[in-house]
Amino acid sequence: MSPTPTWDQLEKGQNIGSTTFSLSRADLIRYAAASGDHNPIHWNERFAREVGLDGVIAHGMLTMGAAVGLVTDWAGDPAAVTDYQTRFTKPVPVPDAAEGSPETATAELAVTGKIGKLDEDSKTARVDLTVELVEGEERTKVLTKSQAVVSFG
Repeated sequence: MSPTPTWDQLEKGQNIGSTTFSLSRADLIRYAAASGDHNPIHWNERFAREVGLDGVIAHGMLTMGAAVGLVTDWAGDPAAVTDYQTRFTKPVPVPDAAEGSPETATAELAVTGKIGKLDEDSKTARVDLTVELVEGEERTKVLTKSQAVVSFG
């Protein structure tokens, strides 16, 4: 892991890094238990299809929370993130292990971040995130206008 950046090291447009993470159906069940969000679209294939989805989808807050991990790791302190917001644009389908091997039964997400704005007065950096579902060579943005504000003051 890189050392925590200092205010003087920051530049608009600077890349803060990238990461990927996988979500399995087991992850969705664990998140449902932890969050209290037991909506069946996140675990029941039949129900998800009955309400018009192509299958089970990940919780939006799980996707959002996992994505901001790039920023908290870069900042070195989760408390330095003073604001975080995004728009959900596409659901994240999570395949069933019965449909393939357990190793491939995950949704793969790629996250990259860059500094979009620096505020000298408040010593904050706005980090703009790109969050994409990766399916083979195809990438689909699942979150847009995903921005975290990090305090360096």
